[in-house]
Amino acid sequence: MNSLRYRTANLNDIDNLIGLINQAYRSKVGSSWTSEQDIVAGDRINDQQLLDSLEQQNFSLFIAEIVEALDSALVACIGLTFQHRSVEIGTFCVASAWQNQGIGKHVLKYAEKMAIEHWSILSHYEMWVLDSRTELIQYYERCGYSKTVCIESYPVDANVGQPLIDLQLQHMSKLVLKAI
Repeated sequence: MNSLRYRTANLNDIDNLIGLINQAYRSKVGSSWTSEQDIVAGDRINDQQLLDSLEQQNFSLFIAEIVEALDSALVACIGLTFQHRSVEIGTFCVASAWQNQGIGKHVLKYAEKMAIEHWSILSHYEMWVLDSRTELIQYYERCGYSKTVCIESYPVDANVGQPLIDLQLQHMSKLVLKAI
């Protein structure tokens, strides 16, 4: 695998990130297996939503780029929202053309490591996954996450797309294992 380089997203990245996130979540291209195209219509995010997120004090969005010679390409992003003793992982996607190459696993491990380094009282990671995305839930279970009893309605009013089927959000959690 080519070398991944990580950095914190900034305002200059908004256009590229909007394209990456909407493409990864809402279109099927090549080897893509994470698309919600058949279950949610519309964009996953818009410029204002991303700008609002980037301006939040408790939120960090990391970008993963593939470095090839003198050039780099945006291939993934992952967001961390820090709460009291937890961090919520979201806005996590890998460009369709780069899926099925282990990049997602590397990006998730990087985000978990960054969360521990920046939030000393962290006890667990959490995320919300569409309940109908069984293959994605299974993927996160292989990464150490477990489904909790918490299930919420799809956030229709959040302007993150309109469900085409009955959808709910499944909460998943993973304990933080800190080195002693």
